[in-house]
Amino acid sequence: MDQHEEHARTKVMEICKELGIAMLSTRGPDGKFHSRPMAVSDAEFRGKLYFLTDVRSGKTHDLETDPETIVTFSDAKAQKYVAMRGRGTITTDKTAVRDHWTPAAKAWFPKGVDDPDIAVITVDIEDAEYWDAPSGKIVVLYAYAKAVVTGHKPGNVGEHERVSLG
Repeated sequence: MDQHEEHARTKVMEICKELGIAMLSTRGPDGKFHSRPMAVSDAEFRGKLYFLTDVRSGKTHDLETDPETIVTFSDAKAQKYVAMRGRGTITTDKTAVRDHWTPAAKAWFPKGVDDPDIAVITVDIEDAEYWDAPSGKIVVLYAYAKAVVTGHKPGNVGEHERVSLG
């Protein structure tokens, strides 16, 4: 892996860790993607994302039929965005549930880690794309305003990369 690709992977990991809440999209029985906000259960991202869910939820049924997933993170105020594509699987294995349990999960699963309806969704990320405008909102707004006045597209307002993670 070259230095450029390593930087892109690191950037994806940093943004995911910082934002923590993702939109998990699965393909429903109607063939359309359905999205819902989900808390990522692990702070460290190494090519897989883990989500705790109710085994009876629609997303688990979606993944049993079609494992293709899209996971997105966004923070418009900080101008940080990540879009990922991968394949999701489901397990109800209690060791996996314990490994990915978080204190916040208690709100969704009041019976705790041994709740029989908890499942872990594992998304093996195949590739990701990120946008990061660390220069801040004012620089971005200036670039957009200048584009409107001049009729030219905004210049470089941050980093944008695609990276294979699979």
